[in-house]
Amino acid sequence: MDYEKLALEYHEYPSAGKLSVQPKKQLNSQYDLSLAYTPGVAGPCRKIHKSEDNSFRYTIRSNLVGVITNGTAVLGLGDIGPYAAKPVMEGKAVLFKKFADIDVFDLEIASKDPDEFITIVSSLEPTFGGINLEDIKAPECFYIEEKLREKMSIPVFHDDQHGTAIIAAAAFINACEISGRSIEDARVVFSGAGAAAIGCASLFRKIGIKNIIMCDSQGVIHTGRSDLNEYKKRFAIESRSLKTLEDALEGADVFIGVSTSNILTPKMLKKMANQPIVFALSNPNPEIDPQLARDTRKDIILATGRSDYPNQVNNVLGFPYIFRGALDVRAKGVSDEMSIAAAKAISELAKESVPEEVLAQYKQTSRYIFGKDYLIPKPVDQRVLLRVAPAVAQAAMETGMARLQVDIEEYKEQIEKILGPSRRLMRRLRKEITYKTVEKQKPRVVIPFGAYPKILSAAKQVADDGEIQICLLGREKEIQKSADRLGIKSLSGIEIVDPMKDQRRGRYTEVLYELRKRKGVSRTMSDILITNHNYFAAVMLQMGDADAMVNGVTSAYVDAVRPILEIIGAEKGATLAGVYIVVKEQSLLFLADCTINVDPSAEELANIALASAKLAEEYTQEPKRVAMLSYASFGTSKHAEATKVAKAVSLVRERNPALEMDGEMQVEVALNQHLREKEFPFTNLKGNANILIFPNLGAANISYKLLQHVGGAEVTGPILVGLNKPANSLQREASVQEITSLINITAHKAVKTERFLK
Repeated sequence: MDYEKLALEYHEYPSAGKLSVQPKKQLNSQYDLSLAYTPGVAGPCRKIHKSEDNSFRYTIRSNLVGVITNGTAVLGLGDIGPYAAKPVMEGKAVLFKKFADIDVFDLEIASKDPDEFITIVSSLEPTFGGINLEDIKAPECFYIEEKLREKMSIPVFHDDQHGTAIIAAAAFINACEISGRSIEDARVVFSGAGAAAIGCASLFRKIGIKNIIMCDSQGVIHTGRSDLNEYKKRFAIESRSLKTLEDALEGADVFIGVSTSNILTPKMLKKMANQPIVFALSNPNPEIDPQLARDTRKDIILATGRSDYPNQVNNVLGFPYIFRGALDVRAKGVSDEMSIAAAKAISELAKESVPEEVLAQYKQTSRYIFGKDYLIPKPVDQRVLLRVAPAVAQAAMETGMARLQVDIEEYKEQIEKILGPSRRLMRRLRKEITYKTVEKQKPRVVIPFGAYPKILSAAKQVADDGEIQICLLGREKEIQKSADRLGIKSLSGIEIVDPMKDQRRGRYTEVLYELRKRKGVSRTMSDILITNHNYFAAVMLQMGDADAMVNGVTSAYVDAVRPILEIIGAEKGATLAGVYIVVKEQSLLFLADCTINVDPSAEELANIALASAKLAEEYTQEPKRVAMLSYASFGTSKHAEATKVAKAVSLVRERNPALEMDGEMQVEVALNQHLREKEFPFTNLKGNANILIFPNLGAANISYKLLQHVGGAEVTGPILVGLNKPANSLQREASVQEITSLINITAHKAVKTERFLK
């Protein structure tokens, strides 16, 4: 594959570069313009003139970072200048936005004079909330950062130094734990004495390492050398008996390579202590080939800077979240305590169970387990934001670096919004489940076909969260084999029930027979059906031996939902329907009926609309606005389907006059307030609809799948409404994350039932 060609095309087409500027406020009228610019803009200008801190309130400064370079030390390309450095700075800007929702202006400065560079950057303080220095060569980078930190009262962070240091420190802390080492007693050898090496060594000292030997291209840095700059002198050792890197590595516990490829030989590696910790971070070619290192020392704990080997020390695990925390408390700088807090938060996260969406992105068939091959989280793990940003904010407040004091628990909920409404929704549901079950039994969710890999993975993730009791149906040996293949070491929190052996089988057979004996099910057939996991689970729920049920994935949707309909049944007067929650950017839409009713009547549509509005009440704080959809709007067609929807609108109004609802209407009318106000000003929808009721199964099913596969929307469900008890069925193609979401949703519904409300 020609990556050079592909990368050039990526950067050039369909338009050049990776960034653009988008307005955050609407500019649709003269009124909007008068607020955005003259005369309205004078108001915030006057406020800021009275107090410069008001610039954080009225401009984007509170969420704006400057990514700044002079291009003297780019990636592994060296001194290629500011013009050639711009693609890298744009890339850094994209990462800030993607991972932490931080806006960035990248600035490439045509100056190699450190003092001129300092003057230029420091004069930009009114523009930014923080400065990320990037790709500036050593030793000038140390001087530049020190002076800028002295002159500026916003965070100044040289990522080549501190970003690498924080991630390496997190990995080092965990490597020491795995190898049984004391951090204070570890003997650490550095290969390299540039920005990354000095940054790492400085932070390593602050976390307690006392024995550091640093080597540059001339060998060990010691006090007898006369060629050392002031930054290398800080790490010069007294001993002059050690001359070379090989000398230094004799009996060493740790090798930190931030230098050049292939400098660490097998001979040197063999001289190191037991379970040597080797961080070969040179890119693209490490200080030693990873496979060669593993072949040389089977007991090695290895990290690199590359994504194609375990334990990638990647700065993206740090800088977006460090700045997120610093900006949100308006920090005056980034203190050592903030950096250490970030490192510790990253190291602790590696010990937690890894979400399935992370495994899916790496096409991982087995789980990441804290150990030699999993020292730090993966860069795509969204939980890093939720751990690091609060840790940094907390440290800033505790050390006097913060201008603002925030409640950390409220702050965690605030930043979770960055991850989108679905993550925020799941967090709220789990919080409510925990609250309901503090003094009561956990909601017990039964799930058929527990040996199926996706089901078992999702069940394990939910069980590890600790709020829900999972009951898997299946043979214990088969489930254990599946767990072994997935790398799941413990099934704690999961109960296994084998329908073939369970002592309740006879009683459940009788229950099934009594429920279905006049609907074509004989005693013999009942005895056969109860061995079907879906029927066993439905009877288990019906008998109160489970609080909720989730099935599907292993069979067609119709086959999964049939036992639920036959055993659990619909509430009196209700119409069973399937609702999908569709997430697009920061919006939630509820789509019904997407799974059950092929051609619902007007009465059924009215029932579905009311049940869907009740469901939405549980999951969003936004006003509930129901649109009864059709291919025509407000009587423009007399076709039976359109008149059916119009009749359903009348029925809903009779039963719930207070509900904000209208129809029949086309989908663009429902979702475009401007169009609705222009063409249909009589409608009682005050804003855009967020609950869409479709006239038939075909329209609903096609719509949600188009939104998911073409529109890029995140889809959760289907959620069954109108049932007597909490149960849901998943589509066959459901992902592990979709399964976990539906388990949480179903358990949340269970804790709203009478047993948990007593």
